[in-house]
Amino acid sequence: MKIHTLDLQFRIPGTVAAYLVESNGELALIETGPDSTYPNLVQALGRLGVQPSDVRTVLVTHVHLDHAGAAFRLAQTGATIHVHPKGIRHMADPSKLLASATRIYRDRMAELWGTLESIPADQLKVTEDRQKIRVGKAAIEVVETPGHAIHHNAYFVEGAVFTGDVGGVALPGGPVLPPTPPPDIDLEAWGISIARLRSLHAEAIYPTHYGRHERVPSYLDELESQLHAWAGWIKDRLDEGKDEAAIVPEFVAWADGRLAAGGVPEADAARYRVALPFAMNVTGLVRYWSKKGEAA
Repeated sequence: MKIHTLDLQFRIPGTVAAYLVESNGELALIETGPDSTYPNLVQALGRLGVQPSDVRTVLVTHVHLDHAGAAFRLAQTGATIHVHPKGIRHMADPSKLLASATRIYRDRMAELWGTLESIPADQLKVTEDRQKIRVGKAAIEVVETPGHAIHHNAYFVEGAVFTGDVGGVALPGGPVLPPTPPPDIDLEAWGISIARLRSLHAEAIYPTHYGRHERVPSYLDELESQLHAWAGWIKDRLDEGKDEAAIVPEFVAWADGRLAAGGVPEADAARYRVALPFAMNVTGLVRYWSKKGEAA
């Protein structure tokens, strides 16, 4: 089995990846990136001598646009799209997903994400936890991993685990940071998902943002530590009576300062800001703590 990392060149290089798994002459693509980077995906495949129509199996970790936005393009060239049962309706009818994204990104929607189109029902396959999806001689195992999103899977094959966003954002040589956008952040579920990832005893971890990372136990320890540090920092500001608008600039400065203190070069810090916009992380965690308060 071979794994090829495809840089989708989202805004700047090295921020969003798709992964091509090759086994015994068959191909599977894990993640598609947004529709806006589909031409870059086609070029990256072409450099490997692969046409989009050669890819018959596509697995997306969840339906956020930077992970699954171009899935309909691969369906149009004949692929079957595998997606979590709580996300599949957005692949069949993306109107709500598209409308939600448009409310956030407004006139930048097309520039950043492109568009979305529906995928025919007979090309959508609902995943099941611990299901094995055959690609050549490889068996890709579905690992349900909510926390970042309720409709999130990781995929495990021959010592490699593809973690979407539940495995954090980790640029080569940089820290492991937790993407916490709205609306589904759930720290308790995320902790259980991290434990599930640990139990796989993987040799390498492949987050969509970005690339291969080894030393998996320490990687997951760092992710969990950062997740609780970010969440705790936000809660402290909420407990002080600050609202989201007041917290955002403070958090952005705090997060930037942590990158600088950790020796992350500015060029890499800029890539982190593209991969996980810090302001959206505030929104997701404020929503999480608000829901916790309402439940209490």
